Amino acid sequence: MTSKDRILSRIRRALPQPGPGPGPEAAPVADIPRDYLLVHGDRTPAESADLLAAHLSEYRAKVHRTDGAGLPELLARLLAARGARTVLVPPALPAHWLAAADAALVQDRAESTPHELDAVDSVVTGCALAVAETGTIVLDGGPDQGRRRITLIPDHHVCVVRLPDQLVDSVPQALARLDPTRPLTWISGPSATSDIELDRVEGVHGPRTLEVVLLDAQ
Repeated sequence: MTSKDRILSRIRRALPQPGPGPGPEAAPVADIPRDYLLVHGDRTPAESADLLAAHLSEYRAKVHRTDGAGLPELLARLLAARGARTVLVPPALPAHWLAAADAALVQDRAESTPHELDAVDSVVTGCALAVAETGTIVLDGGPDQGRRRITLIPDHHVCVVRLPDQLVDSVPQALARLDPTRPLTWISGPSATSDIELDRVEGVHGPRTLEVVLLDAQ
């Protein structure tokens, strides 16, 4: 028996047994206390949006604010400033979002290769929700977000957060709203690592530039 076999055997013995029948008794499952705070302080929706923007900026994400009427022009301006000639779009991204953009739209296709995705200048997506207290954007592969890889390979990601519906204050609140069976991606700022001699290096695991648009949907 290998070390791996022994570890897996111990895990199986510790798990509750499925139904009656012979077999080793499982260790009793202890109750997990859930008495932690669900949110730290009371905030208005405007204060929560300000907190999200502040934390995103601390993580070196670029934060923009607009309403529905100004969104197409803002996205066009962000893509033009980036010099983006091609922009990757999820299947259900609202068409009017990029109506003013002077860039070729590239559809999210299952057969696209990493090399093809790497050649795309930018990607624009929606999100599942955002967390104010941690400055985190959560993607779940929804129709306006596309496959996880399209937000990891292109070097420039523009993510739109609809306020106030997609904003929560805390991680516990986020977990209560998210579907754990979906492919969840939690993003706090652009990709970065300090593993190499503690020097910050951006773009190692994903896009170097993350721009978040806080869309006032009211």
